[in-house]
Amino acid sequence: MDPAATADLAAVFVALYAGHQVADHWIQTQHQADHKGLPGWVGRWNCAKHVATYGATQLAALALVAVVTGLDLSPVPLAAGMAVNLVSHYIADRRAPLRWLADRLRKNPAWLEKGGGLYALDQSWHVGFLFLSALIIVA
Repeated sequence: MDPAATADLAAVFVALYAGHQVADHWIQTQHQADHKGLPGWVGRWNCAKHVATYGATQLAALALVAVVTGLDLSPVPLAAGMAVNLVSHYIADRRAPLRWLADRLRKNPAWLEKGGGLYALDQSWHVGFLFLSALIIVA
């Protein structure tokens, strides 16, 4: 990878990560946080609303980076990368899929529930997919 491509990847990842932090912890409403993991339409609707504001926050961060640095974001890779990012975020934030995976990997239930394990697994899932999304966006 040439130095310019490396810089683009770093800029895109940082923008996605900063957008993630702001959207997940500041923009998301308490109602969305409390209800996005519930079964049925209530949970799905609240998770979808959160993911919509999450994506908008990340797109704003990417736009800011593009304006400040002159980064050229091509629409097709941007759409593909954001799709991977948003779908993976929705899956994780529905909570049951990550809990199912953690149980299959025999993660300690006490760590998951009282030791911050579920939050740690959630955030590491998101960061991993942010990296994959950044790679797709700069491809």
